[in-house]
Amino acid sequence: MTDLCVIVGATASGKSEVAMRIARAVGGEIVGADSRQIYRGMRVGTAAPDDAAQREIRHHCVEFLDPERRYSAARFARDAMAAIEDIRARGRRPIVVGGTGFYLRVLRGGVALGQRGDEELRARIAREMRAHPPEVLHEWLATRDPTRAAAIERNDLYRIGRALEIALASASEERAEIPTLLSRSLSFRTFALDLPLPEIDRRIEARARAMLAGGLLDEAEALGARAVAADAVGYPQALAYLRGQSTLEETLVALARATRRYARRQLAWFRAEPDIEWLGADDLVRAAEEALGDAPTPS
Repeated sequence: MTDLCVIVGATASGKSEVAMRIARAVGGEIVGADSRQIYRGMRVGTAAPDDAAQREIRHHCVEFLDPERRYSAARFARDAMAAIEDIRARGRRPIVVGGTGFYLRVLRGGVALGQRGDEELRARIAREMRAHPPEVLHEWLATRDPTRAAAIERNDLYRIGRALEIALASASEERAEIPTLLSRSLSFRTFALDLPLPEIDRRIEARARAMLAGGLLDEAEALGARAVAADAVGYPQALAYLRGQSTLEETLVALARATRRYARRQLAWFRAEPDIEWLGADDLVRAAEEALGDAPTPS
């Protein structure tokens, strides 16, 4: 039996629904791995689980932080590991679900890449620089060398890449250990929800319309442009509308387009990660249930 399962995939692919199905079947609790669902007051724009879902299944690492506060992948790993250990101590099954690839890479224990001067390391960093926005790579650097990261602008991709190469090659052992599934010797399987791109695009279009109808503009107005979390997909588009820079229909088009681009970056990230099993929803649920075992008997 596996200690826990990790469910990944593109935004709007249905990860949350699949995780809920698994949790019901195995007596599980959900640990979120989304860098925007951690914030309060952003439920519509981040598609965070609603009150009914959180009443039915206990969720961790969701809606606990003010949008003005910064959060790191290292802190996520510590918070998620604390939640996982608490869940297991109570005889429940942990199910990690989310689409923030770097958070999940750190949690699983796959951050270190190679040795100084390693051409494979340099090529890997170059691929990551092409696939991900500068802020994601800056966050990665911050987990390896916080001092150097603080001295580099979050959009300075060249300097971030060079600093990452140095930090990863050095592999300093002096920094505090970041707890991971690997370092804690927990067995886990990682599943990705595999949907055709046209279906993901259809879901994104429907979600964009539902968000605009369901309160995204109010959330964006309350959040404002200065909050750390205001760069999350959907909020810049909503703020542009509130400033009179676009019509509602143009906002819908921009929101769907930005979300599609984000979904494709997520898919590219997860396709490049090792040890991920790509399955359709029903097969994924069955595989996770088999991996986690039967629900615990109520005491």
